This record gives sequence, C-alpha cells and structure tokens, in this order.
Amino acid sequence: MDTPAPSDADLLAQVAAGDERALRELVERHWAWLALRLRRRTSDEELAASALQDTFVAVWRSAGRYRGDGDVGAWLWGIAIRRLVSRLRVRGGPPPVSDAIAAALAPAVLSAEDELLLAVEHGDVGAALRGLSPELRQAIQATVVDGLTTREAARLLGIPAGTVKSRVRLAKVRMRAQLLAGAAADRATEGWT
Repeated sequence: MDTPAPSDADLLAQVAAGDERALRELVERHWAWLALRLRRRTSDEELAASALQDTFVAVWRSAGRYRGDGDVGAWLWGIAIRRLVSRLRVRGGPPPVSDAIAAALAPAVLSAEDELLLAVEHGDVGAALRGLSPELRQAIQATVVDGLTTREAARLLGIPAGTVKSRVRLAKVRMRAQLLAGAAADRATEGWT
C-alpha cells in the first residue's frame, strides 16, 4: 500500500521545521508554473529566474508564517510576485560593471508589464491602491496585480469568490475616482480648466 503524498501545507510545516527534502518537494511541485507566470510578467528571463529563486529562499526562511487559511500555491505566487517587483525596483540602480557592457551593446527595454508593476508600486496607481481599505487592496492586488483567478484569490484571502468579485468592483470604482480627482487637481495646478 502506497503512502499518499503529503499535501503542500504538510510540506510547508516540514520546511518550517527545517526539512530540506520537503523544500525540494515544494520546489519540484511549483517551480514550473511559477516560472511560467513570472515570465508572463517580464521579458527578462534572468529577472524572472532570480525572482523565482528568491521566492524559494523566502519560503525556506519564512515557511512558519503560512497561516494555513489559503491555497499554498496562491501563497507562493504572492511571494513570487513581490520578489519580482522588488527586483524591478533594484533594477533602476546602476548595473554592475559586467552588465554595463552588455547594456551598452543591447540596452534593456522594460516590458509593458514591468512598467505597470513599477507604476503600481511608485506612481499614481500605487497611491490610489494604498488609499484603499486593506480588504479592498488585498482583493485588487490578488486579482489584478498578481493575476490570480477569482477562485485563487478567494482561497488565498479565505473569503468566498463572490466577495472577491464585489471587493474588486468596489476597489476599481474607488481607485478610478481617486485617479480622476488627482488628474483634475494636476490640471488645475498646471492652469488647465
């Protein structure tokens, strides 16, 4: 009689206890789909690979923080997308010498998704996002920014899918109003009427 494979949550508990084999099992289960989703967010393969590696280092260090109230895959994706955004932020600094030569030969161009992630973090969209209540912000980040399905976001947040949809709809209305108000204020300060 074969022993059933441990669940992802069981593996995370083992990782939290320092079990490297459990971490390897999680990596084997989730590496490919996480890599694919990260590559959809950036045209830079190296950036996606670094973010993915950072993800599993973070899992090793913080597996005990998983509360068990959502899907492990959604939890991993949340870490992965935050690692990618962090890497994009760092990318703005001066490149190392070896990368400077490569950059001179073929300058890196941010993809539309890279620019969107940076705008969400640092631009007007980021300010509008931060102005939302935590519940609305979590729903919009999970579905729109992180690209989770409504079902995945519901599992991650521990709420019904209908609630996720309602929160996303309300968050969009509030963000739109805040962005329009900000644009109107900008036009007024620039002398537009």
